[in-house]
Parts: sequence; structure tokens; C-alpha cells
Amino acid sequence: MTGKTIVVGITGASGAIYARKVLEMLEADRSVGRVHLVTSEAGQRLVAMELGVVATDLKRLPQQLVPGAKKIDFLPNKDIGACIASGTYPVDGMVVVPCTTGALASIATGMSDDLIARAADVCLKERRRLVLCVRETPLSRVHLENMLHAEAAGALIMPAVPAFYFGPKTIDDIVTQYVCRVLDHLGLPQAEEYRWLGAAKKEKG
Repeated sequence: MTGKTIVVGITGASGAIYARKVLEMLEADRSVGRVHLVTSEAGQRLVAMELGVVATDLKRLPQQLVPGAKKIDFLPNKDIGACIASGTYPVDGMVVVPCTTGALASIATGMSDDLIARAADVCLKERRRLVLCVRETPLSRVHLENMLHAEAAGALIMPAVPAFYFGPKTIDDIVTQYVCRVLDHLGLPQAEEYRWLGAAKKEKG
């Protein structure tokens, strides 16, 4: 299979709608050949609670989140011997969406205590792109310092903050714009992304 390989981690912070949109857009992106999906136990509860997706067989979770998905495969979070746990396995980037402050802490301190944290650690040590879509508010000093540690190690901290300057009409518009920005930072620019060209041009439009 040709194309880029991307890892998607889902943890238990609110924002499962972002994770599903990431997977949908990666599945549709012709430049992407394979997507490895890993969810924490809390992440599984999240998609059940916020999306109504209950996976009795986790291997089928990708198809439940993105019907007809062919590029996405599921890897158990406890499988620290999975392919993405080694730097010798070629990966082009990783996103944790949404990213809990607990997952952030594990990544920032190099704990590698599950597959999500280990795969993120591999991206950092191999100088690969890593985007952490942190979801928490308000932020404590512990959270902020962990963000600084992770950023200093090479991660991009991209809190799940919606934008409104492009005039969204629906929640999907808001989610899509944020996800386009995330994928852009993974080296996967999206045609759907709204790009600001200046206030004068916006007013004329």
C-alpha cells in the first residue's frame, strides 16, 4: 500500500466528534495509504457516550466510526509490541485527538505506559510530526508545564479551540475547519480548509 501512514490516538477527553472527522478525512485523503487507530479505555467510553458507537469487537471500531473504511486498522492500546511502538516502523505523523491532560502528562514525561504514549514517544525521538489536541479547561500550572515539556520535545500543542472568523453555519463547519488545521500540520493540506486572505477580501466576498 502506498501513501502516508498516520497514527490516530483517541483518549477520554470530550471531543469525539473531532476524532471521527479526522478519521473521515484521512480515509478520504488520497495521499494517505494507512491509518493506525488506537483508543484508550476512556476513549472507547467517549465514542460510546458522545457518538453512540459501541464496539463489541474493537477490530470493527474503524468501520463503525467511518462506514466503509478500508485504510484504518485498530491496534489495542495495551499492545506495546505493536508495529508503531518501534522507531523502525515508518510513520509520517501522529495525532492524539482529543488528548486528555493525563495522556499529555504521560507523553511529556516519556512514561510510555501504553501504546498511545509509546507511539507518541517514538514520534518525538524520531523527529516525526506529533499533534496533541489537548482538551481541558481551565488549565492548571501542571497542565501548562506539561505542554511546555511536550512542545520542547517536538510536539505541536493544538488545543481543541473552535474558530468563528470564517462564518461557520453548522457545528460540522466548525469541526471541519479545526480538523483541516490539524491535518495541515501533519503535512496533509485539505481543500476544505478556509484560508484567511485579509479582511478587505472577506468583506468583498
